[in-house]
Amino acid sequence: MTLVKSNAGLYKDFVPTTFSELVENFFKETAEAKPVSSSVLTFVPKVDISETEKQFEISLQVAGINKEDIKIDFQDGKLTVSGERKFDKIESGKKFHKIETQYGSFHRSFVMPEHTNHEAIEAECNNGILNIVIPKDEKKVIKATISIK
Repeated sequence: MTLVKSNAGLYKDFVPTTFSELVENFFKETAEAKPVSSSVLTFVPKVDISETEKQFEISLQVAGINKEDIKIDFQDGKLTVSGERKFDKIESGKKFHKIETQYGSFHRSFVMPEHTNHEAIEAECNNGILNIVIPKDEKKVIKATISIK
């Protein structure tokens, strides 16, 4: 069997609908072209952030990363998640024709509002999603009505 490199993907979305889409596609293709053997590999995991009345929730896509390779810090009102997805698929006799999975180290930082309870932060990793729950501090007043004299 012979593998033939195809550029069909280049032409299917050749005409972007907006200028920002054109620029985004250009930089996306440039970033994806980085070789795996590069000495400094980084990537940015996708994140979802939501809020309820009692807490903030942050979910990061960390598929393929062991929870031992993830670190969560809270300092000076900033929550930082860092880690590394290691490329360990090197086997003798195996040639890779394409690698789209992002490898390397990452870090994401989130400035938290003053009314968070950093002592009660909880994190859990399930099915490649790291869920971080940051409770709101009920002691601090979030909203107040000021009377006019």
